[in-house]
Amino acid sequence: MTESHIIQLPASAPRDQLHRPLHDLRISVMDRCNFRCPYCMPRETFHEHYQFLKPTERLSFEEITRLTKLFVELGARKIRLTGGEPLLRPNLSELIAELCAIEQVEDVALTTNGVLLEKHATELKASGLNRITVSLDSLDDDVFTKLSGGFKGRDQVLNGIRAAQEVRLLPIKINAVIQRGINDHTVIDMIERFRNTGIIVRFIEYMDVGNRNHWQLERVVPSSELHAQIHARWPLHALPGNYHGEVAERYGFDDGAGEVGFISSVTQAFCGSCTRGRLSSEGVFYTCLFATQGLDLKTPLRNGASDDELLNMIRNTWLQREDRYSELRKNLQEHPLRKIEMYYIGG
Repeated sequence: MTESHIIQLPASAPRDQLHRPLHDLRISVMDRCNFRCPYCMPRETFHEHYQFLKPTERLSFEEITRLTKLFVELGARKIRLTGGEPLLRPNLSELIAELCAIEQVEDVALTTNGVLLEKHATELKASGLNRITVSLDSLDDDVFTKLSGGFKGRDQVLNGIRAAQEVRLLPIKINAVIQRGINDHTVIDMIERFRNTGIIVRFIEYMDVGNRNHWQLERVVPSSELHAQIHARWPLHALPGNYHGEVAERYGFDDGAGEVGFISSVTQAFCGSCTRGRLSSEGVFYTCLFATQGLDLKTPLRNGASDDELLNMIRNTWLQREDRYSELRKNLQEHPLRKIEMYYIGG
C-alpha cells in the first residue's frame, strides 16, 4: 500500500456541500495520553483525577473495523490511527492487521508521541503498518519537557524513531507545532538533526483546537517566516504534492538532503481541499478538526443497527458537511465556538 497521487472514488462516493469527497479517515483509538502538552491536554485540566473513558465506553477493535469498512465503501482509502496516545491502547497491532486486511484500503499509518515506539516498532511493522508520524516539538531538553507538560522522554522518543527506521516504518515524518517565544528558536536545530536521514520534518502553525489551550494569534509563527529562515540556511525548492488533499506544502533541499513540510492552517487555510473524516474513540463521527458536534455511531451500532443503516447515517452526514473553520477563523473568533477537544479526535 502506498500513497496515491489520484483519488479513485467508488461510484457511490458522497461529496459534501463544497464538493469534497471523503478520502481520509482518522481514527482515535485512545483518549488518554502519557503527555500533557499545553496546546492539547493542559495539566491543569487533565490532572490525575480527570475522568477519561472507561474501556467499555471506547469502541472495540471489532466495532472500529466494522465502521471502517463502511467508511471505505464511501470512499475512504487512507487510514490513520491517532489518540490521545494510540500506543497506550493494548494490542493495537491486532487492530492494525485487521485494518490492513480491508480491501481497497491503500494506506494505514499511525501518529504517536514516540515514547512507546521503541517497544512496539517491530510488532507494528509485522502487523502491516506502513509508516509513522512522530509528534516532536523540540529537541531542546528543557523546551521538550515544558511542551510535554513536565514529562521527560526526549531520548525515548529519539530511540523510538531509530527503532522505526530499523524496521523500515517509512517514511518517518516528524510533526512540530511551533509557537512564538516557546520553541521557534529551536527550528534550525531540528532541521540540522534530521537532514540527510530520510526523515521528513513538518512544521505546523499553532492552532486554536479545542477550548483549553489558551490560543493567541500572536503566538502563531507563519509558515512563510519559517520557510524564509530555513531557506536562508539551506536553499529550498517547491515539490509537488503526493496526493489531492495533502495538507503539507513540500519543499526539497537544493543540496539533495531531503525535504521539509509546512502545515499552514492559520495563514493559508486549506479547507477547500479537505477530505478528512474523524472517528473518536467513543464512536462519534466528526467532519472537522474544529467541529462543535458529531454523529454518534456507537449507540446505534450497539443497539443493532444494520450496516446499511449505519452507512446511510455516515453518507448523509458527509453530504451535509460544509465545514471550513480555518477560512472563517477571524470572524468566528469574535463569537467563540465550543469545539471538540483534539485529544478526542487526533490532530
